[in-house]
Amino acid sequence: MPAARRREASARRNGALLGLLAWLCGVLFFLPFAWMVLTSLHSESAAATNPPSVGAGLTLQGYREFFGAGSGVSPWPPLINSLTASVASTLLVLLLSIPAAYALSIRPVRKWTDVMFFFLSTKMLPAVAGLLPIYLIAQNTGMLDNIWLLVILYTSMNLPIAVWMMRSFLAEVPKEILEAASIDGAGLLTTLGRIVAPVAAPGIAATALISFIFSWNELLFARVLTGVVAGTAPVFLTGFVTSQGLFLAKVCAAAVCISVPVLVAGFAAQDKLVQGLSLGAVK
Repeated sequence: MPAARRREASARRNGALLGLLAWLCGVLFFLPFAWMVLTSLHSESAAATNPPSVGAGLTLQGYREFFGAGSGVSPWPPLINSLTASVASTLLVLLLSIPAAYALSIRPVRKWTDVMFFFLSTKMLPAVAGLLPIYLIAQNTGMLDNIWLLVILYTSMNLPIAVWMMRSFLAEVPKEILEAASIDGAGLLTTLGRIVAPVAAPGIAATALISFIFSWNELLFARVLTGVVAGTAPVFLTGFVTSQGLFLAKVCAAAVCISVPVLVAGFAAQDKLVQGLSLGAVK
């Protein structure tokens, strides 16, 4: 009995230490964002002090300038472009990756490991190495400064990682459900839409969130391949770094506003991310 109590006390201590470590990691990850929000609420003179002035007066001037006060430059076209490219590419990624992952996990094709390695090998080439050929192709096809070019690029960039993620989730779908659906005469589309998708909803949510974040934050291709019409939010953000200097309060205000859609998407999908993949699916 004393040994059982010691084990129980040790388990409680270990749990408390792990909980403390988790909170510490969470605070460390949150501090830069909190500091950015605080800096965005300062005046430029207070934000530029070294060390930074924590107790300086608060103002919304940085946010007013981000939304065009004084300059007349609206952030809405770049934000809409980023939203269009991110949402459209994410939908295309899910539309293509779920059937591919289904074929590689639930109904495996021959030499499926070679197929998975091929998908992985496409991520081994640095993005900057393919920038010039893509630029020349876009120039010759008249696709420069076109938001749909970014949709195609983001879909191709995120599809390999999405297939890998979805395969790991779909591999855990209980075979009993699929066998029951097959006995009931369900076809492929019915199985994917009514059986696999609800069971793998957490995996789909995680894959969609990762694809959305990668697309929303992408800068290299958007900076080179777009201009006035199809410029995205990250490209718009770089415009705040001018030859006159770096205005910290304005840049932080812009960064906070551009980060909001990603934060909203993360909070909206968090319930799906923590659910058990197929808990209670087999009765």
